[in-house]
This record gives sequence, structure tokens and C-alpha cells, in this order.
Amino acid sequence: MDPTGDVVRSARIDHALVLTIDHPPVNVLSRLVLDALRARLDAAVADPEVRAVVLASAAEKAFAAGANIREMAPMGPAEAFEHGARGQALTRAIERLPLPVIAAVHGVCYGGGCEIVLACDFVIASADAQFGQPEINLGIMPGWGGTRRLPRRIGAARARRWILGGRPVTAEAAEAAGLVDRVVARSELLPAALALAEELAAKPALALAAAKYALLHAIDAEIDRGLAYELDIWSRLFGTAGQTEGMEAFLAKRPLAARPRTEWERESAGFPWADASDAPGAGGKRKKADASGRN
Repeated sequence: MDPTGDVVRSARIDHALVLTIDHPPVNVLSRLVLDALRARLDAAVADPEVRAVVLASAAEKAFAAGANIREMAPMGPAEAFEHGARGQALTRAIERLPLPVIAAVHGVCYGGGCEIVLACDFVIASADAQFGQPEINLGIMPGWGGTRRLPRRIGAARARRWILGGRPVTAEAAEAAGLVDRVVARSELLPAALALAEELAAKPALALAAAKYALLHAIDAEIDRGLAYELDIWSRLFGTAGQTEGMEAFLAKRPLAARPRTEWERESAGFPWADASDAPGAGGKRKKADASGRN
């Protein structure tokens, strides 16, 4: 039995391949879901009849509630680096797919779910959708491309508020910010996404792919370098007091306890603000570090 078929369902509707995440109750993005999505995307490219991809959700209350915190909580920097690389590989695959990708979003779309949406070409949302990057409340930060793609999608000032504040925003606010292309009623969500997919399917496929790649290069020619920087910092946060407390509090469903920066100097080792060579006027060069956080 193919496990990918259980958590990500695939259905062809006209020229669109609809990939539906089905991982109850809220489509937590476990390793299995990430790998299943990647496999389905590869299959979409291999099918010459597919001209567009729609990402949707079978969960009643969520598009995707984010990464699996229980899976991530015990990770150290090296394990986190590997897991973050898996998430980044998926978002990069969506972004580089030579087919237009449309996200049809309803309900909760947080963390890794929001990062998947950021990698899509178009976003249609129902009025009940909520978007957010709440990782800061877990003692970490976005690690699947959020720090790279969110600023270019909604601007640096808004991205700073979303990421450092960690609060959710409504579909209406996300549309006003530029993340969402169109807000529709819940009953119209999939029809609207499919209508856009058919509109795009009528365009010359090779020209669509070429334009998509040219736009990606124009928007962020250094994205791979930026993703590597994000992944390095993200993985270093694992094993720190803030990450341990943040994820324990989340799993226990209790308020996050504020703690003094008593371990600041020790835990800052390897981060850019602790590297004198990365200080203003020092040429911006930082020391090379491995995934375990050692210099």
C-alpha cells in the first residue's frame, strides 16, 4: 500500500491536478506528509496532461496547522537541520515546479502551512482562513523559507510584524497585505481555484514555465543562499532554553513562561550577532559552522 495516497490524495479535474492533504484532524505537516506532497508534485510534472496544480485540504478546520511539534520538540540542531532541509526542499520544489501552483486555503494556515502557501504562485482563500507564522512563540523562527519569501510577498515591515509578533491574520488582512490573491466564500473556494487553473491551462505551457522561472530570478536571484542562511539559524535554535520551553508549553497547552536571558552569551555562540566578523564595518563575513552548532 502506498502511504502517500493516505495523507495526500490526488485527483485530475480537467487540466488541473488537485492534491488534497488529508491528515486529520488539522493536517499537521509530519515527515510523511512532506514526503507525500513531494512525490505527488513529481508525478504532476511527469503527467503531460497536467497543466496546473491545486493544493487543497480535506480537514474541516485547517489547510495545514504547521509542522509536527511533538516530532520536533526533542530535536537537537543536527536533527533540526535535516528536518528543516526536508521542509525547504518541498517549498523549493513547489516554487520551481514548471507548472503554476494554486493554493486553495480555508481555516488555519500556520507555520509550515503558511510557508507552503508562500511558495505557491497564486493563493485563493475562503473568508474563514487565517494565516500566520507563530514559530516565535515556540522559541524558534520560520525555517522552511518564511523569512525569505514573506518579506518579498508582503513587504519587510509587515513581514517583521507577522514573524516577530507571531499573531494570526485574517484572510481579508492577508489579501490587503498581498499574500492572498482573492477571498471567496467557503463553498466557492475549490471552484474558484479550478477556474484559475483552467485559465492558466489555456496558456502555452512552455511560456508559462519560462515566465515563472524568470520571475523567480528577478524577485530573488539569491534565494538558495538565503534559504541556507535561514536553515543554519533555524536549526541552531533547537536545544536552547527558549525552544525547549516554547514547545513544552505548546504541547502541555499552558502559557509560555518568560525567562531571563541568563544563558544569552553561551546560547548565542554561532549566531550572527555573536560573531564579531558579522558586525557593522567588519565586512559581513561570518564563520562557517556545521549543523550541530559548533564553529
